[in-house]
Amino acid sequence: MDEKTTTEQSTMVSPAEKSIPASSEIVATEHRTAYGTAKTENLRDSGMWRYILPAFVILLCLAILAVPLLILIPLFVNSLDVTSHTHNLTWLWLTMIVLEVGIAALIIYGLLKIFLTQAGNYQS
Repeated sequence: MDEKTTTEQSTMVSPAEKSIPASSEIVATEHRTAYGTAKTENLRDSGMWRYILPAFVILLCLAILAVPLLILIPLFVNSLDVTSHTHNLTWLWLTMIVLEVGIAALIIYGLLKIFLTQAGNYQS
């Protein structure tokens, strides 16, 4: 076993003993040519997105609020009719309307905060 370790140690070369061969290449400066600059591109826009995006977000916020109410309000009104069989469901439609308005308010608040406050940061 001692013979094995001594032969392994003799065959191992330390990193200091290894040498990196010298390169025969000469370092030269390379010639660089710019074929275009950002000044040649027209990066200006009309700025219409500053008006279209908030208007679109406002329309979607109104739709988030209106579509469920258009479904729930007629159900609530029909439940107020004494002759209908859905008279016992008045509490359900009122609860659903309150929940829908509350959840829609949270979603609308978040969307308006994201899209309407960020547009002011891009004014030039």
